Amino acid sequence: MSISRWEPFKEMMTLREAMDRLFEDSFVRPSRFFREAVGTYLPLDVYTTNDAVVIRASVPGAKPDDVEITIEGDTVTIRGEIKAPQEEGTFLLQEQRYGPFSRSIELALPVQADKAEAKFENGVLTLTIPKAEEIKPKVIKVKSA
Repeated sequence: MSISRWEPFKEMMTLREAMDRLFEDSFVRPSRFFREAVGTYLPLDVYTTNDAVVIRASVPGAKPDDVEITIEGDTVTIRGEIKAPQEEGTFLLQEQRYGPFSRSIELALPVQADKAEAKFENGVLTLTIPKAEEIKPKVIKVKSA
């Protein structure tokens, strides 16, 4: 049995390295489990015009048949999947997002879901949902007497 000298700072440095690695793996590079559990994030632009609510979503690599849009009340859900290309070899860097995606947004105003239109162009999905008639602005002309 040999006696070795205890060096507390050496062990503290090891703890620091372990904590750095933990934070780097958790926040800088999300784990595969985290990506699979949450799905791919779907960025949206949502704006209103006088007559409609317009939602634009960037879904590069998705095909129109792989995207599903559901409107329930004033909640719009866009979901789908971007399939990874079948490449041979080992990735050295992979920043493209693949896999399922889903995003729901509550509009907080009544819409006419049955008159909604969706267009898919250059990887951008544009969903136009007309506002309900009761919330559209009404213009009243003033007559002179």
